[in-house]
Formats: sequence, structure tokens, C-alpha cells
Amino acid sequence: MSEDSDLLVNDHWIVSMRGNKNNVDPQKPYGLLVEKERTISGKIEDTGIIFLTNRECPFHCLMCDLWRNTTDEPVAIGSIPKQIAWALDQIPGVKQLKLYNSGSFFDRRAIPVEDYKEIASLLSNFETVTVESHPSLINEKCLTFRDMLKPDLQVALGLETVHPQILRTLNKQMTIEDFRDSVSFLTKHGIRSRAFILLRPPLLSESEGIYWAERSMDFAFNTGVECCTIIPVRAGNGAMDFLMGKGDFNLPDIHSLEMVLEYGIGLNKGRVFADVWDLGLFSNCNNCIKKRTDRLIEMNMSQEIATPIKCECNDA
Repeated sequence: MSEDSDLLVNDHWIVSMRGNKNNVDPQKPYGLLVEKERTISGKIEDTGIIFLTNRECPFHCLMCDLWRNTTDEPVAIGSIPKQIAWALDQIPGVKQLKLYNSGSFFDRRAIPVEDYKEIASLLSNFETVTVESHPSLINEKCLTFRDMLKPDLQVALGLETVHPQILRTLNKQMTIEDFRDSVSFLTKHGIRSRAFILLRPPLLSESEGIYWAERSMDFAFNTGVECCTIIPVRAGNGAMDFLMGKGDFNLPDIHSLEMVLEYGIGLNKGRVFADVWDLGLFSNCNNCIKKRTDRLIEMNMSQEIATPIKCECNDA
């Protein structure tokens, strides 16, 4: 880790580095897709992902770019059910669903408690529903929503890293103890959890990025999460671009993502997925990028370590 950085991160600085938000419609989700995912039962099934249009998250994390598609004010009561109903009409037959709202589902200024009942009714035909939340917002509201739901509930939590100094630098406003307590609460009440883990956040070298992603996965599984998703850190939100220009951040390498996914699968403690969006960012080799992307997808689906890709870039 860099010892001579003068990096001082806080809400004001992070927000000051931003560009403009995108125009969004509070009556429609800003994104919708269906992707295949291996379920906890081992089946490969279509999973719908609805990116709900919502107010900006109150936590301004250093690496986050989700603010781009948010409203300046909380959406009105009834808007979120309308968004979900519109999206479900586009993806008939899907039985697994993720509701991502650019923040925390259990932030009552984002998802009004008054909307829980209607949301639960809309989701009655699903098998599992995954929502996202900051660990500090895991409380009795989770149980209120769970008790209304027919499908199983899973909560995705951003652990990011267990490196104490880097976690503070990310402005996550939590500790690893907070994360452990949140997972414990969910587990105690029969709610499964998954963890988001960053590969090479700022101030870490490539080898340090690998090491701390693996230690973060160890910690997450030891707390009781059922699933981990490894996210290679990207630029593009203003703050990260500034840090890249300053030499405090570099994009991770796709080889590192392969190594960390292999490590996680080898633990055999739960499902482990690599985020495979736009992997060309993390490779300088046009000869093998498609093969490596396909290999990562194959490992995501099989949860087995696939045959390594042979290429000259392995020795670069």
C-alpha cells in the first residue's frame, strides 16, 4: 500500500468531483436485464435485475457511480411499485429477481415502508428476491418486509474490503464489526446474505489487491454470508479518475480476477461470482479477452475451476 499518499476523502470532496446526473423517470426503472445465475440449489436459471429509479444513497462511497441515475428528492409513495410492475411485464416467466435501487432497500426515504405490502404482492410468484442494503440499515424493517414476502429473501451487503485503512478511505462509514453484526442479525432470522467484495480499491498494488480480496472473502464466509461477488474496481465517477491520474489507483488486471475467483470457489464455502461486466477494461490482450471472459462466466455457472487459458500475456 502506498505510504506517501495525501489522500483525504470525505463526502464533500467525493461529491465535488462528480459530473452531471442522467435524466431519469421516477415512474420507470432506469435499467432492466435478465442474466443467468447459478442458484443456491445448483440450477442455472434466468435472474431478472431491476434497477429502480430512486433517490441518491445517503452514503457517499468513494468508488460508487450509482448516483448518476438517481433523483434529487425521494420518489413519491407508490412510485416504486409502479416501477416494479412495469418491469415485471417485460420479463415474464422469470422466477429469480434482484431489486437494486442505487442505495439501500431498507432506507425508508428510498423505499417507503408504506410500499412494502404492494411490492410483496407483486413478487408473489418469484422463488427468491434479492435486495441491497448498507449494513447499518439492517434492522427490524428487514423482518417486516420478509414476513410479507412469499419468496425467499436475500440481502446483498457491501463489505468491500477488510483492510481497515482502505475501508475508512472508501468513506463506507462502517467497520467490519458492523458488517458481522448485520450478517448475524440476518442469519438469526433466517435471511440469507451475499457480500460485495472489491478487487484492488485505491492505494493497493496488484498483489495487495489480490491478497485483500481473498482475506475479505475469508471474513465474509466466516461471518455467515451465503455468496460473494467480486467486483473489479473501475474509474468513471470523477473521484476515481482523479485518483488514477494522481497514481493512487490503477485498474486491476483480469488475471487477478481469475485468481481471486479460483480462490473463492476453492474454499467451497458458498457461491462465488466474478462481475463480468465490461471486462475489456481490465485486459490489454485482444488475443485472449473473449476466452478469459467465457472462462469466468463458465466458473460463475459451474462453481468449478475451469481449464486455464494459455496466452503469451500470462508471462507479461
